[in-house]
Amino acid sequence: MPIKPLFSHGPVPGYRLFFCVLLAGVLMFVDQRFTRMEDIRAQMTMVVAPIQWVVSVPSDLLNWGALALSDQQALVDENRRLREQILTLSHRGQRLANLTAENAELRALLKAGKRRDIPFITAELLSLDNDPFSHQMVVDRGHRNGAYVGQPVIDASGLVGQVTAVSAYSSRVLLLADASHALPVQVNRNGLRFIVQGSGRYGSVNVLHVPDTADIREGDLLTTSGLAGRFPPGYPVARVTNVYHDPGQPFAQVTAEPSAQLQRSRHFLLLFPPTREAFEDAIWGDTMDIAAEALHAAERIGLPQGDIQEEVR
Repeated sequence: MPIKPLFSHGPVPGYRLFFCVLLAGVLMFVDQRFTRMEDIRAQMTMVVAPIQWVVSVPSDLLNWGALALSDQQALVDENRRLREQILTLSHRGQRLANLTAENAELRALLKAGKRRDIPFITAELLSLDNDPFSHQMVVDRGHRNGAYVGQPVIDASGLVGQVTAVSAYSSRVLLLADASHALPVQVNRNGLRFIVQGSGRYGSVNVLHVPDTADIREGDLLTTSGLAGRFPPGYPVARVTNVYHDPGQPFAQVTAEPSAQLQRSRHFLLLFPPTREAFEDAIWGDTMDIAAEALHAAERIGLPQGDIQEEVR
């Protein structure tokens, strides 16, 4: 009997390849033009979630093994270092309590709205994107835990990024260093506002459209400004590392280093900032008189108080 060849020859494989290429093209077009594919992708990630958990098991086992087999002297040194860190944080906490009480008294004198604590949930890293041109990660919290698209993500040092896709048990986070990510910030020293955009590298971000005469220096801390309502104000974003003034150019070239440990952090916080409606309710009082915080914000953007108060009347 003739031996059946291992690989079939003929027109059928060519038709299959053409059909697969056509199907892939149609799916890419539908994904680009229609939003329903996001729901389908979210449902498909429910199937991939167990695989992601299985993939993370070896690293968890290695961490457990390293902890179990670690030397006693290493544990003693780590314990001493942690005790020193707790003492330092306790000292800072004592000063913070005094500053918090003083700030509350000043806000009461100005009749400004009280600042509320932002609730959060903890999350842990599941996987990182292998694409060198994309800086994304997957964490183990989904819409069953309350996660949503656009949710801010921070670690112990600063802002990490925002959630871009959510499934039932996991979420995809776009990191601050990604070239497609941008957010409004302000200089903590003087309140100047700029836009920070990722550079495609973990250790550097670009500060856009900085006038050559702007008061920005190396070492300045950039924090979230709260504009656009996506990120709550006051969270560290990056620290300026280089300011280059090119003669004859209207804008300076400014780079900064992200405050968050983008390549080392494994535990994160997913924030739940107040909605825009809640923020507006905090600004306007029951008598429709604008609060002092709103007047100060208007002064920072250059609007005179008389115009604002006249418009309110």
